[in-house]
Amino acid sequence: MKEKREIVYLKADRNSVCHDPKIKIQDVMSVQCADSAICAGIKNKTLYTFKKNDDQKKEGKKKKRMEVFSMLNVIERIQTDYPDVEIVSIGEQDFVVQLLDAPMAPKWLETLKVVVMVVVIFLGAAFTIMAFNNDVSVGEVFNRFYQQVMGKEKPKVSEIEIFYCLGLAVGILVFFNHIGKKKITSDPTPIQVEMRKYEQDVDMAFIENAGRKGHEHDVS
Repeated sequence: MKEKREIVYLKADRNSVCHDPKIKIQDVMSVQCADSAICAGIKNKTLYTFKKNDDQKKEGKKKKRMEVFSMLNVIERIQTDYPDVEIVSIGEQDFVVQLLDAPMAPKWLETLKVVVMVVVIFLGAAFTIMAFNNDVSVGEVFNRFYQQVMGKEKPKVSEIEIFYCLGLAVGILVFFNHIGKKKITSDPTPIQVEMRKYEQDVDMAFIENAGRKGHEHDVS
């Protein structure tokens, strides 16, 4: 009777971020096997080791280094140590591993960048809203509406402008699903959705470019 082979299940995410140059399999994917010894051995197996970047340290920059791996390469590495196991991949077939070095810039500089970004976004959004109001002549619409309803000339500041400003602020908060650090609902915000789409497009482009240039870690 043929001996039953242990089955190892691997699930890799498309993009994994690591902070240690020595990348183990457990750092970039989930591993499941009925045999705990085999499972532990595979998890602690080294997948790749990033080389030290001395130029980066001299410049004092925080930089991401990326490598693309094929699941076939991972399976080949595992089978060199465990030739009798059956490997089943239920995740991504090609994935990106990023090494993000510890930030070297001072904290005050990061805070300054955030403040500058907030000011630029605020002024840009305010200019966009004012330009839109002028393009569609919101002020003239308010004047006519007030005169038709109230039967008299609208004062410089009326209830319409006040409620318009309040409604605009509430609409922005509801749309972006955020009040400060708290979310109104558990749904992802529009910014989070767009960022995920952007990350997926970047990962796919990086994987395809690495494959075309022959930089992907694949089976020989």
